[in-house]
Amino acid sequence: MASAIPVVQSGRIRVVKQGSGPLVGPVVYWMFRDQRIRDNWALIHAVDQADKANVPVAIAFNLFDQFLGAKARQLGFMLRGLEKLQGNLESTLRIPFFLFQGEAIDTIPNFLKECGASLLVTDFSPLRDVRSWKEKICERVDESVTIHEVDAHNIVPLWVASNKLEYSARTIRGKINKLLPEYLIELPPIEPPKIKWSSSNPPIDWPKLVSDVVRKGAEVPELEWCEPGEDAAFEVLMGSKKGFLTTRLKTYSTDRNNPLKPQALSGLSPYLHFGQISAQRCALEANKVRKNYTQAVDTFLEEMIVRRELSDNFCYYQPQYDSLLGAWEWARKTLMEHASDKREHIYTLEQLEKAQTADVLWNASQLEMVHYGKMHGFMRMYWAKKILEWTNGPEEALAITIYLNDKYHIDGRDPSGYVGCMWSICGVHDQGWRERPVFGKIRYMNYAGCKRKFNVDGYISYVKRLVGESKKRKAQVILDKKAKELRN
Repeated sequence: MASAIPVVQSGRIRVVKQGSGPLVGPVVYWMFRDQRIRDNWALIHAVDQADKANVPVAIAFNLFDQFLGAKARQLGFMLRGLEKLQGNLESTLRIPFFLFQGEAIDTIPNFLKECGASLLVTDFSPLRDVRSWKEKICERVDESVTIHEVDAHNIVPLWVASNKLEYSARTIRGKINKLLPEYLIELPPIEPPKIKWSSSNPPIDWPKLVSDVVRKGAEVPELEWCEPGEDAAFEVLMGSKKGFLTTRLKTYSTDRNNPLKPQALSGLSPYLHFGQISAQRCALEANKVRKNYTQAVDTFLEEMIVRRELSDNFCYYQPQYDSLLGAWEWARKTLMEHASDKREHIYTLEQLEKAQTADVLWNASQLEMVHYGKMHGFMRMYWAKKILEWTNGPEEALAITIYLNDKYHIDGRDPSGYVGCMWSICGVHDQGWRERPVFGKIRYMNYAGCKRKFNVDGYISYVKRLVGESKKRKAQVILDKKAKELRN
């Protein structure tokens, strides 16, 4: 007898296609945004549905070729995390992991047909491309197949939190906070499925896959400071040596806006972006220490829950989330009125990418992103606003900002990244300010303001050290490679 109590709250699940037949074939979880075993509502739901129907379950992952411009930095990190995930998955839960290459709109329906699946479970993403693939997959699968979408990324499921485009954090905060008691709950443990997958899955040549993406995307090399995978993510959150909640939390509320104190930040964004850790787990663990560091935890949860989920809301309800057309009317109007204002400097994409501007602080932030893969959050705002000031108009500024953000940041191509660019250039989730040339009523930032906030010279020196270390490592890699070739 199937249990009457659902393992996953019904509000977290959407039926995007109701199949005509009963659940008699296997359940397939198409993993995309939430690349983890622990604390994964979509995987929990897939196993639960399979157990209730006495059918097996498998995970399918589709590897796109440089998705949204991803390079070695992002794809290497993702694949190394997935390799660990497959090992853990097959040894602990005995669930097979299938990796496909090509277009998901072909590979996923083909796999469902081959294995005779009755249910496809997918995780949720608000991004246009992913939503478009899901629509096409719904059209291409057999009419008997049911498709469920589970929001395993947000703590309060996006469609439950709000059914419209929210204006700002102020307008969504109350809605989310009201629903937290219902949704911010401990996740049930996941057990191996009752029924084992009968056929064997083809072996995955991980070293070849990784070397292929690293070679193709070599212009943006991998990072050494950021170890991929669920275990590494949990270590950053809870580790005894450098864990955010265990050793670094106390300075979060006071130091997080100081670019000279990057250790004050959580360091979780790469793991949250690739779904290698659950935001829900981060929030649950933070709440356990709230009585000791109330202000720090409240500030962290505001960023982790309200701001992150506001970004998903924007990208979901505003299809033009990466365009001037996605700005509010007041912002579009003021930007266009000032589009032809005289600029002190005009820089090309190439000059900006190579950090060749007259502003040494801006150049340092660009170099931090290029070499370290992560620019401090405060500097990201200054960096983007200067691009608005130094290009031919707001459309070009936004396009360049998004291009550079997605190419170099380990956590690029993310709703939070798009919203950060839109906030800086198009005033999204902000308000109108005193009118000035070029910016119009968009919030202004300048070098003098940064000098009042933190030690600008110290930050520039810090980035120089980072870049020097990065170049040394790169040179050593080339030398090691040449030595290996000579030996062979």
